[in-house]
Amino acid sequence: MVLPNIFWQGIEQFNQRQFYYCHDTLESIWLESSEPDKTFYQSILQIAVGCYHLERSNWKGAVTLLGEGIKKLRDYQPSYEGVEVCELLDSSFLLLKEIQRIKPEDLAKHYPILASHIPTIGKI
Repeated sequence: MVLPNIFWQGIEQFNQRQFYYCHDTLESIWLESSEPDKTFYQSILQIAVGCYHLERSNWKGAVTLLGEGIKKLRDYQPSYEGVEVCELLDSSFLLLKEIQRIKPEDLAKHYPILASHIPTIGKI
């Protein structure tokens, strides 16, 4: 199956760190899709929302959504429909671990360092 163009628009938004817009774009196709694409879309959506929470210093939201997205995305390794899943998983897991090492109240002051670990989504 070939993923729709709107999916790639969402990926571009993700890679430009426009996580709010990425969420809106991918949610529109996630809601109307069927498996296995549905869970794939949801996993990327959750990682995007986790990054959005990170930008807003919401430790719990970042940790929860990154963790849920990572968990779902594991079933799509090594790649899925042109997306380099292993790379996204590795970088998302690294970001999650870095966030978990920081006290929630210290998240904002560590954001510049954490921002360097925000993943991008590669195509194969």
